Order: sequence, then structure tokens, then C-alpha cells
Amino acid sequence: MTIKFTKHPLTCFFLHLFIMALLMVSAAQAQPIVSLTPVINSGLNQPVQLVNAADGSNRLFLVGKTGDIRVYDANFSFLGTFLTITGIRTSGEEGLLSLAFHPQYETNGFFYVYYTNAAGNLEIARYTVSSNPNVADTTTRVTVITIPHPVNSNHNGGEMHFGSDGFLYLSTGDGGGGGDVPNNAQTNTVLLGKIIRINPSTGSAPPYYTVPADNPYGNEVFANGLRNPFRWSFDRLTGDMWIGDVGQGNWEEISYRPAASLNGANYGWRCYEGNAPYNTAGCAAQSSYVSPVYVYPNPGSGAAAVTGGVVYRGTQSPALYGYYVAVDFYDNDLYIINPDGNGGFTTNVQAITPSVTNIGDFGESEDGELFAVSVAGTVYRITAVNGAPVPVIMANFGASVVNKQVQLQWSTSSESNLDLFDIEYSTDGNSFTYAGTVQAQNAAAGAAYNFLHIANFNGFVFYRLKMKDDNGRLSYSGIIKVELKGATAFVSPSVISNGVIQINLPSEAYYAQVEVINSNGAVLVKRDIEGQTGRVQLSAAEYLPGVYMVRLINKRNEAVIQKIVIE
Repeated sequence: MTIKFTKHPLTCFFLHLFIMALLMVSAAQAQPIVSLTPVINSGLNQPVQLVNAADGSNRLFLVGKTGDIRVYDANFSFLGTFLTITGIRTSGEEGLLSLAFHPQYETNGFFYVYYTNAAGNLEIARYTVSSNPNVADTTTRVTVITIPHPVNSNHNGGEMHFGSDGFLYLSTGDGGGGGDVPNNAQTNTVLLGKIIRINPSTGSAPPYYTVPADNPYGNEVFANGLRNPFRWSFDRLTGDMWIGDVGQGNWEEISYRPAASLNGANYGWRCYEGNAPYNTAGCAAQSSYVSPVYVYPNPGSGAAAVTGGVVYRGTQSPALYGYYVAVDFYDNDLYIINPDGNGGFTTNVQAITPSVTNIGDFGESEDGELFAVSVAGTVYRITAVNGAPVPVIMANFGASVVNKQVQLQWSTSSESNLDLFDIEYSTDGNSFTYAGTVQAQNAAAGAAYNFLHIANFNGFVFYRLKMKDDNGRLSYSGIIKVELKGATAFVSPSVISNGVIQINLPSEAYYAQVEVINSNGAVLVKRDIEGQTGRVQLSAAEYLPGVYMVRLINKRNEAVIQKIVIE
């Protein structure tokens, strides 16, 4: 007897819920160990995207930056060249960038391609498949929309997806160059630096799309404030949106927005890069923008451009179910993000072994299995197994403040194979600095912890916990914010114009070490001051003008910090 599952959306939805319920225990108990296995490693010319047609064929379509789209069967056998697009720009960040199949492709044969045209502008074109399902009919091409992209050749976005509403969504870059000088991303009459949404028609005459009535600005703009969202995705189960937005020169960011609040979201660029102010002229308060759920430094240890990923909803790797997976194009660290149970997210950073770089896309097969595409010419299947038990399941994380003393308290409901907690702080919510370490108790039923941090400055301070397991893998807690008042300066003057940092120590020999830290969190100098009292001088002559931190640390690893300015 053959049992056939229908493709009815409610059936699929409840089936996914059932699978999710079964797998949540596994996902909560074990940290997924992700591996990449090559499945296609020849014949590809700068592949930048993998998509499926959702037509029941289980075929995979590989988009090549230089203009070709190749089609493969479910066993990765090459079926032919589906389409070759000519007359487009393909240098640098330009080229054929995305492919999307109409939700009714199985019956109407429509699909859409996104590329930079011969003039360097951004363009969506519509085609129809021929009588051969593996070959497009090139004579059916129509231009749906052309978006002016003057001056620069970079920051073109972009990826297309159809939403559950049947509308076509496209991410566009801010127009290129550096710093978004024209402020395109915040100008809603310009279609650059945006998520745009259109209702494509199936007619044979223009116009080939209309603007959905509920778009927030009366035009194609659906969301704004993006720099170069080269890769983004919808969670196929929930409809939530995940965006990898490539940073300017300091921060790469991954943003999340639930399906119910996508319309009109402003992701903050150029006002903010990540959580850090960039150019706030004419900007609203930071709380008015959507903050990223995860940022990492650019340049980091080889990191320079985030590749947005996908939430895994397949069945072959239960340990990965519900996790979002992204990567940096130039690095081989995966960013594996999942809900922390408290309304936030936990990020695990895992190196790809052996190293794989130049990943330009994460794509899904019809059944939700996950693949990574390297522009170098290889497609990888992503699989995961349960690894070591999740080091820690957080129960709460908070702080109490008395004068300059911040008493951090957190508790866990489960611990296993956990090594330590590193406490990190920040004055901008973005760039974090080490404050101290607490060893894990590894209590199976959980444990309670506290840490005293003496933060000698005024204003808001942000804290997070960096948790390290026995295998060296890292995960992060959510971020908490406290406000400090009444700080006493120990560096006087705090504005340094003579090249000398004057540190005033208490009459008791309380501190053991002094550090100077730059705005990127790098420790520039450490000096042993154990047993010293009174005045200590440090040379600032070699430092560039800017904002720095001076940190005093005692033997109990408690620290006091003061912000200074070097002219």
C-alpha cells in the first residue's frame, strides 16, 4: 500500500509543528555539529545561488554569476543548461544574482531573474519555461522592473523570494561606494538599500507588476535601512525574515524580523552600522530602528562580508531543526543561531572543518534540506548530528547596581561539558571587552552565579556572557543593559593633550594591573601595578586621537573602567 502526503498548506504546517515538537527535545539537549559534504564540484562557473522550483520535480537550479542557470536532478546529475542570459555586466559584484520561481510555476511556467544590466542598473526579468522542462523559452523574456543604480558598480544586493502572500520580494544594496553618501537607504523615494515588494502580473502586456496596497510608502519599498543585503531568506515554516547585511568597515550584522512585523521595518543603515553609530545626522533615536540579533567585527580574523543564511526545516538532520545558519564569505566560521527561550537568540560559532570559504549562498531543496554554494565552484550538502550536550541552558541573567558596583547574577537550568563563562561589557552595545571569568560548576540540574564588576563611568553599560564548552566551542547569552551614575574619575584629566595618561591609585595597594583599550576592544598595553599606590603615568604619545578606555583590575579579577579622550 502506498501512502501519499498531499501538498495542502495546512497539512504541511501541522506536520511541521509535529516534527518540531518531536525534535525540540533533541535540539535542546545537543549542540548541532555541522558538516559540509561536496555534492557538485565540477561544471559550475561562479555559482551564486541554489533554488528549487517547488513543482514536485525535486530538481535543483544553480545560478551562475556570469549568466548561466544549470539544472540538476535530486541525485545531482546534470540535466542541462536551463537558461543563459547575455548582455549583462558580470565584473566585481555585478552579474546574474538571483532566480525565483512563481508560486504557480507548475501550471504557468513563469520564473524571474535578477541581474545588473548592460548599463549597470538593477533589473528583474520574467521568462517562461519551454515545452522541455529543463530549458527556458528565451523568446518570452519581458523586463518587469529596472532600478537605477548610478555611479558605483558595487552593492547591488540581492536576492528574490516569493512570500506566502504571493508577492515578489527583492533585496537591493544602497548604491555602492562607501558610507551611502546620498543616504539612499533612508530615502524612501529611492529603491536602493531596501527590501522591495511587488505583485507581479501574469499578463502578456505591461505593466508586469503592481504595487501592493499595504506597502508602507505607496511605492515598491517594503523595508529600508540596509547597506548590502546580498543574501536573505524567509523561514519556510513561520514566514519570519532573516537578513545578512554586509557592513561598512567595522561590523557585519544578521537581522531578524517576525512575520507579523515585516512591513515598514527600518534596519538602521546609514545611521547605524550594527549597533554602533555611523552617521546619525537627521536620524531618529536608536530605539526606532531594528537592531541586529548578532554582529561580529569586520575586519575580524579574516571576516569581512556576511552571507545570510537559512533556517533549517528539513528532516534528515534533526539536530539542526529550527536553527538559522549563516557564514562569512571570506572566513570559515558558521554562525548558528536559535531562540534562547527568553525572547532572544543564542549564537554558536563553529569553524567549518576542513575549511570552506567563498560561500555566497545557502539554498533549500523542495523537502527543506540545506545546501551551501561556494563561488569557487562547489555545492555542499549541509548535515548535522547531535554533538556534545548543549553546554548550558540559561534560566535568567540580570544585574543590580549600587553606585559604581554592578552585581551580575545568572542561573542555569542545565549544564554539561561547560568550561567557563567569560563576562564581557560594552558602552555601545556593539564592541565588547573582557571583564572577567567564572568557572562553570557543570551542575546537571543547573547552578547560580554572580560576578562583581566595578564600572567607573556614567551612562549605559551592556553585558553579555560568552560561554565556552570543553571542546572550545563558543555561545553567547542575550545582552542586558544597566545605567551607571555618580562615577569618580581616576584618570585626571580625562582629556589627554600632553601625551601622558595620569592614573590616580588609592592609598591602599588594591589594583594589580592597568590596561589601555582602543575603541575596537583591543588591549594596547598592560602594566603590572601590584603593590603600587598614588600616581602612575602611561605614555599616550603613540596613540592616534580618539576615544579609549583605561581599566584597573584587582586580584579578584574585578575591574574599574574609565573612558578617556586622546587629542
